[in-house]
Amino acid sequence: MKIQERAGIGSGRANAPGQPVGERLPSAPRERKPALAALAVLLILVGALGATVLVLRAGDRIEVVKITDEVSAGKPIPNSAIESVMVAEDSAIDYVKWDQRNVLSKYRAATDITKGSLLVGSMLTDRKGLPEGKVVVGLSLKDGQYPRSLKTGDVVAAYRVGDVKGGSGGSSGDGGSSAGAGDTLLVRSATVESVTSANDGIGGGDLPVSVVVNQDEAPALTQAAANGAVSVVKVSARSGD
Repeated sequence: MKIQERAGIGSGRANAPGQPVGERLPSAPRERKPALAALAVLLILVGALGATVLVLRAGDRIEVVKITDEVSAGKPIPNSAIESVMVAEDSAIDYVKWDQRNVLSKYRAATDITKGSLLVGSMLTDRKGLPEGKVVVGLSLKDGQYPRSLKTGDVVAAYRVGDVKGGSGGSSGDGGSSAGAGDTLLVRSATVESVTSANDGIGGGDLPVSVVVNQDEAPALTQAAANGAVSVVKVSARSGD
């Protein structure tokens, strides 16, 4: 009799009145949040898009020329002063590409290029600088100290005049001043780099002339030019004249 009562008590605790035996109470339905799910999907797409952009940008890198040693203006750029470097391609920048390095021998530095610079087209010029051992000397020639037909590119000889007893700078004429017997030859062959017109060759003003000479000839020529004691004689005309 006691065993039946205990069994009855235990079964009463397990099942509430009116509840089927062996069934659980229904749980509350979970609340769905579609906004959070959409945000998660959006974040995944943004991350994938960013990774794709980085990969694409990495593929647009180009190999360009970098200067590894300082190059002075007017000097050629030696192979020992360049190396390759990868940069992001930019159509607004005129980089000199590494596969174009063989043409650098045709150009010179248009300005001083510092070490570490990336070489761009504006840093180069095809204008040749002065040959080794040559310098430019400026002269201010009076009427009678130069031929009236003097032009850029002419080759002239330069004489010291006016400082010898009895000599006075020579006479004027279309062929230039004549060097007297006592005049001193300063430069046998100088190239006229530039001529600045003075009154169209009519007397009354000095004629500024720049000439390219050997470096060892420059001191004597400069000293004579400072004293106004230089006369030039045309030796040969530039090609085409």
